[in-house]
Amino acid sequence: MADLASRISKPSDAPASDAPAPAEGNGTEQPIDDGLNRGLIESSYDVEVKLSDLQNDTDNPLASGVSSFEELGLSKQINDGLLAMNFKKPSKIQEKALPLMLSNPPRNMIAQSQSGTGKTAAFVLTVLSRVDFTQPTQPQALLLAPSRELARQIQGVIKTIGQFCENLIVEAAIPGSISRETGVKASAVVGTPGTVLDLVRRRQFDVSKLKVLVIDEADNMLDQQGMGDQCLRVKNMLPKNIQTLLFSATFPDKVMNYARKFAPNANEIKLRHQDLTVKGISQMYMDCPDESKKYDILCKLYGLMTIGSSVIFVKTRESANEIQRRMEADGHKVSVLHGAYEGQNRDALLDDFRSGRSKVLITTNVLARGIDVSSVSMVINYDIPMKGPGDREPDAETYLHRIGRTGRFGRVGVSISFVYDRKSFEALSQIADWYQIDLVQLSPDDWDLTEKKVQDVIKSSRARPEYAPSALGN
Repeated sequence: MADLASRISKPSDAPASDAPAPAEGNGTEQPIDDGLNRGLIESSYDVEVKLSDLQNDTDNPLASGVSSFEELGLSKQINDGLLAMNFKKPSKIQEKALPLMLSNPPRNMIAQSQSGTGKTAAFVLTVLSRVDFTQPTQPQALLLAPSRELARQIQGVIKTIGQFCENLIVEAAIPGSISRETGVKASAVVGTPGTVLDLVRRRQFDVSKLKVLVIDEADNMLDQQGMGDQCLRVKNMLPKNIQTLLFSATFPDKVMNYARKFAPNANEIKLRHQDLTVKGISQMYMDCPDESKKYDILCKLYGLMTIGSSVIFVKTRESANEIQRRMEADGHKVSVLHGAYEGQNRDALLDDFRSGRSKVLITTNVLARGIDVSSVSMVINYDIPMKGPGDREPDAETYLHRIGRTGRFGRVGVSISFVYDRKSFEALSQIADWYQIDLVQLSPDDWDLTEKKVQDVIKSSRARPEYAPSALGN
């Protein structure tokens, strides 16, 4: 497979990539819903299962997998919730993970699964199955997420799947949400680590009866450079026998090693490395003449961005604010969302984006992880994600999380990464090599062809097994 590095030496020498590029990924995806944006993606990717030393197939007759939700022995109320959401059959990850997570005695789980494969529903079903609904105000399940937006989203999924579960109470432990007078009074609690830690310390969150701990986006949450210390302090306050479930689209080796200590004797489920990229997303790059031209090209893309909804990822809050100011001055309607906004303003901005009142959202990595807006048809990496001191290396994991905001539920989507100098070219080249993808080049000098390539993808409403979104005609 041709790699980006072999085609690019410096911006002026970058050849046009007119030949059709093969579709990325190895799986074929078909939506298994009826187009209501509620189904899961059925894929042919390989799911690897590694049982803990404490479990073998004889412990659980369903450990080899299930083909229907009925086989899991879920309550009628939970099954009714699945039917109401039009979930007709488990996804590949759910087929393998749910029997292991629902087994008794409870076992820990480390699961690596990309966005759109049903990982949220998998751990939500486990949570609902562990909760005793006769104790609606006694906290029994804790779910941790890196941002208030993702915590709110998970809270919504629990309420929706559990809509027929009588006495289900779900609260969000995020800044400004829990009353100081009453404290936490819910059977399921979704929160951010800092707020949860504060509530427990102030004795406003009784954790003594917690049965299950879920950590979503675990690669970020357990990173010792990020929230790892807070998550560990939370876990040390919980019952020692709590079932721990760790979910993420990516698990770098150093984080996986720590995860195995954090969730000892865990069963493990993961996709093969080369299956991690999302086939329904046509991954492209824009060869910008220089950094100053990035903004002009972004404005030219505005008409394509509003066909559906679009997310523009930038490096800093300051650049997000500046791009919004310039685009609005040029007559474009855009919104901006980042960590400097107060919680209620962030909720309102995201609600506007979900509803379609706002169609173009400029953000930092605060929305790169887990946020699910099914109408998003385009993601733009205005700045290539980087990490390390001085942004010395490309951040392949964040790239994957970012582009996963589009191509949801079997639809197709576009990601466009802006490159303009040797460093940005080489960074994107390394990401392309890592995920074994071949990126389609867009040229700012042939706008008719660029528009055709992008529109051909966006206007294809559903992903199909034979459809290769990056193999576009000229």
